[in-house]
Amino acid sequence: MEKLRVSEIFYSLQGETTRMGLPTVFIRLTGCPLRCVYCDTQYAFTGGNTMSISEILDKVSDTLARYVTVTGGEPLAQKACLSLLSALCDAHYSVSIETSGAFDISEIDSRVSRIVDIKTPGSGEVSKNLFENLSMISNKDEIKFVLCDREDYQWALQIVNNYRLAQICPILFSPVYGQLAADLLAEWILEDHAPVRLQLQLHKILWGEVAGR
Repeated sequence: MEKLRVSEIFYSLQGETTRMGLPTVFIRLTGCPLRCVYCDTQYAFTGGNTMSISEILDKVSDTLARYVTVTGGEPLAQKACLSLLSALCDAHYSVSIETSGAFDISEIDSRVSRIVDIKTPGSGEVSKNLFENLSMISNKDEIKFVLCDREDYQWALQIVNNYRLAQICPILFSPVYGQLAADLLAEWILEDHAPVRLQLQLHKILWGEVAGR
């Protein structure tokens, strides 16, 4: 029986992606090999509880939610994550995964919406990007860039243009909370007519930096 290390399972509003605002169950898996300088879930690097997939499904079903997001940490760091994603789809949930650009996404169940976070230079982990993933992106996936500054913005826009990503799926530009002003990022996007969507973290606007939200 496959088991996973789970940091937390909680019910809240989706704070990011085009699913923003939708009541969602979050399954946060423990562990991440990356160390982004702005990480707001360091508590998920270690600890958590070992759970079987059936135990996870039981907890998810208690919420009566339709939408489920598997996140981390880095969920794909645990091999059994792939089985969990398929099991959630088999249970007729609308499933998304939030993953870094550092792990192969090709084996993820085709029913899952893949939210791929491409690491910028400002993250400190740009060397971990697996750019081969970009050739696998479909129109039900989304690509996210978390931006620390103007240099990150220009770098991300170049990636979007070079790979023609806006022609494939939604592109999300998100300012690092408390570091890059959202209105400034909005001005840059408008000035450049950038084919991207400004993303703010709804959960932090509503509740601040609260774990489990």
